Amino acid sequence: MDTLSYKTISANKATVTKEWVIVDATDQTLGRLGAKVAKLLRGKYKPNFTPHVDCGDNVIIINADKVKLTGNKWNDRVYLSYTGYPGGQREMTPARLIAKPNGEERLLKKVVKGMLPKNILGAKLLNNLYVYAGSEHKHAAQNPKMIDINSYK
Repeated sequence: MDTLSYKTISANKATVTKEWVIVDATDQTLGRLGAKVAKLLRGKYKPNFTPHVDCGDNVIIINADKVKLTGNKWNDRVYLSYTGYPGGQREMTPARLIAKPNGEERLLKKVVKGMLPKNILGAKLLNNLYVYAGSEHKHAAQNPKMIDINSYK
């Protein structure tokens, strides 16, 4: 029997095919959108997924200001950060975060970052995410394709 026919093919940086996709965040729930975008960034929907390689797509999120949170999570959910100094723990709610400049981008990146691996690969994957508050983006030269995020599981 030829054992070479059963060789597992592992993707590497040279063999990966990365695409540009646009996701419309209008009336999408924040956490569910973040989970699906994290899977797109990681490349888990692709048949040649390799855990230690950046084989995901470049994702552009438009209309990030129209994302929704259920219940009273705009004011009740708390994101904690620490400055490094004694008594330096800070808390931020999504409503206060989205009111700041580039708040929509910071909120979505914070959510997606929490769903990516906590290592160097996760930091590199986050650089493949582009978030815009309106429907305009500056990546037309990459010919991104619009996808329906609800069709993914």
